[in-house]
Amino acid sequence: MENLPLTSNVRKDLPIKPSTSYQSVKQAKKLAARNVGISSDDDMIDITTSGTMTERTLNQRSPINLPGIDVIFAATLNFGSGETEDIPGIGQYEDFHTIDWQRDIARDRQRHRYILKRRQNSFIDLIKSAHDAWSGWLCVLLVGLVTGTVAAIIDIGTSWMSDLKFGICPQAFWLNMEQCCWSSNETSIELDKGNCSQWLYWSEFLTSSNYGTFAYIISYLFYIAWALLFAALAAGLVRMFAPYACGSGVPEIKTILSGFIIRGYLGKWTLLIKSVGIMMCVSAGLSLGKEGPMVHIASCIGNILSYLFPKYGRNEAKKREILSAAAAAGVSVAFGAPIGGVLFSLEEVSYYFPLKTLWRSFFCALVAAFVLSSINPFGNEHSVMFYVEYHRPWMFFELIPFIGLGIIGGVIATIFIKCNIRWCRFRKSSILGQYPVLEVLLLTAVTAVLSYPNPYTRMGTSKLIYLLFSQCDVSSHDGLCDYTTEKANVAGPGVYTSMILLSMAFILKLVTTIFTFGIKVPCGLFIPSLAMGGITGRIVGIFMQQLAAKHPHLWFFDNSCGLPGQEDCITPGLYAMVGAAAVLGGVTRMTVSLVVIMFELTGGVRYIVPLMAAVMASKWVGDALGKEGMYDAHIQLNGYPFLDSKEEIVHTALAADVMQPRRAESLNVLTQSSMSLEDIEILLKETEHNGFPVVISRESQYLVGYVLRRDLQLAIENAKRTIDGLLPESLVFFTDVTQQIMPSPLKLKKILDMAPITITDQTPMETVVDMFRKLGLRQTLVTHNGRLLGVITKKDILRYIKQVDNEDPSSVLFH
Repeated sequence: MENLPLTSNVRKDLPIKPSTSYQSVKQAKKLAARNVGISSDDDMIDITTSGTMTERTLNQRSPINLPGIDVIFAATLNFGSGETEDIPGIGQYEDFHTIDWQRDIARDRQRHRYILKRRQNSFIDLIKSAHDAWSGWLCVLLVGLVTGTVAAIIDIGTSWMSDLKFGICPQAFWLNMEQCCWSSNETSIELDKGNCSQWLYWSEFLTSSNYGTFAYIISYLFYIAWALLFAALAAGLVRMFAPYACGSGVPEIKTILSGFIIRGYLGKWTLLIKSVGIMMCVSAGLSLGKEGPMVHIASCIGNILSYLFPKYGRNEAKKREILSAAAAAGVSVAFGAPIGGVLFSLEEVSYYFPLKTLWRSFFCALVAAFVLSSINPFGNEHSVMFYVEYHRPWMFFELIPFIGLGIIGGVIATIFIKCNIRWCRFRKSSILGQYPVLEVLLLTAVTAVLSYPNPYTRMGTSKLIYLLFSQCDVSSHDGLCDYTTEKANVAGPGVYTSMILLSMAFILKLVTTIFTFGIKVPCGLFIPSLAMGGITGRIVGIFMQQLAAKHPHLWFFDNSCGLPGQEDCITPGLYAMVGAAAVLGGVTRMTVSLVVIMFELTGGVRYIVPLMAAVMASKWVGDALGKEGMYDAHIQLNGYPFLDSKEEIVHTALAADVMQPRRAESLNVLTQSSMSLEDIEILLKETEHNGFPVVISRESQYLVGYVLRRDLQLAIENAKRTIDGLLPESLVFFTDVTQQIMPSPLKLKKILDMAPITITDQTPMETVVDMFRKLGLRQTLVTHNGRLLGVITKKDILRYIKQVDNEDPSSVLFH
């Protein structure tokens, strides 16, 4: 039976247990607002989209025009007919509610059967059937095209604004440093030496010189000023126009894909502000990345475009198939890794991922990567971000340092996660959380002041990672490539100086990222994690390289390193790549998708085994030291109703121990034929349940079906307007009525779900939790020998899991 929409002045959710009144939903929205930096109820009006009731509407208690009940009943009985498309709101849910996967999937199947049945009636029906068949492919095609275009704009804008902190191109101010110097004869561009005549640093622009103490101070001040300007603009835009545009977005996308409704989180304003804000935040030099937010941006695009196709826009379960494909496209354009994007969506974010969605995700990621490659925002022939050009084979003994890097990566990731979660928890409970813009500005100022003196933190993080992954050659001028001899690769003083600077850069990146991730601007953690791991790996790689150069006859080198006429066998850039994967794997707990992303990201296909070894070691260490990755930790911190399919329930509770109400408490139900209209209205007024079980009588309590609260309210309000002679004492029937009854009864059988999911009171909770995870249930009814005992809702499941883990059950505030 289809969920009937009800736009009224009552917002409810959980059945049986009265825990979701208007006030409790308001509290939940306040908590969500606090997570995104809102401080007033007036601000909350802006975070809802059209068709969603706002707080102001709720307070005004405005009258509501509802469609005729007969039309609704017909649509309920014959869902999938053309009539249903003319009724707005069919199948929609309230804000901060969970969806019923089984109901929505059943609706789509019924609609599909209806279309197939009618396609032979006329040519128009045949066209409608064909359109329904390929609308999914067309939707993901559009998502891929738009996502690739938006990603290219973000890449180009980020590159230009990042270089704007250092100088300007007088001939064409819209060009970044590299593009400005393409017309110059110089082949190498160095940040400090300014050997490109077409590009003017700010010190040159003002003092005609790029050398000396005064020029350094001028450049330093401009660097800080531009960083503060970009950060202030980003924080202000997020604060005023799109509070949901802050953060990474991946934890919320995971929760939304699991069946949670957050209106406005994937809206057009969020898309616009997050796209502009992430360019400014990266350009400000904050320790964050734009790759994680690209998943959120792509999901916004998928959500907006899904409304062009009612098959997806009006069905929340079907819409999540498009969102899964969009998430894959987001990773695809973020790293130039379409296959890794599909695996990321499958492994990390998606909750429901059928085979059809797998193929459409692959197609969407492919289209997005193709569009990005065609626009060529990097200005080179490679579509990947950190292309590596070394092809030396790795040796078997190197698995030991690779696994060691995995262990180090797991430890670094655990420290990072624990410190960040503690800081975010402190921010939420302290006065600091009330001034999000001030926090952003202070953090930006500190980061800029500390970053500029070190050339490895002054440059963009993506450029730093590319430098760490690169192989030294004769054209290299960085201190990392200061070797005394070409073949033995004995490090010179520049290498050791660079190692000290890199160590300082690692400490700064770790500390600033702990305080940065979670502030009220768009921010991701992929790039900072790769940078921390890359620094660690490069230092370890240089150590191994010098060990091989100075002691080539050690037994594990097998006489193949550093001898006359032989190439050096150790590649420090490979260690940087492995270390980057190790830290990122420890932070996110990704495995297969991360390995694929890394070899697509760098083009180093032959180094899959080292990457696998490091990622697995990192995950094992991370799981041993900490329970969850960063995204899952933030889901728990924010109290989102997410049932992790990877968690195992080891306790032996039964359904009767978890259900509401308890055995000694009374159960609010409807009877099939003995309640008056006044009785039901009193029950609706005095209780706050999302739905009511219908039983034969209060004495027998044998289950007949289940009716949703909003369906019941909609039916009653429409019946009062359309049925003459309806009185408060009129009986309400949920069964067929043949005899004449006075006064006129109200017949509501058509809104009754006669096949609700039921379990017995002796069902183990392991089974119940699996049912909620795999079937996507909102609630299930508990019976004993056919008699109704109670209800278990998704929130009851979350409370139970919290209690099993010895955590606070009241931390789950959303419904």
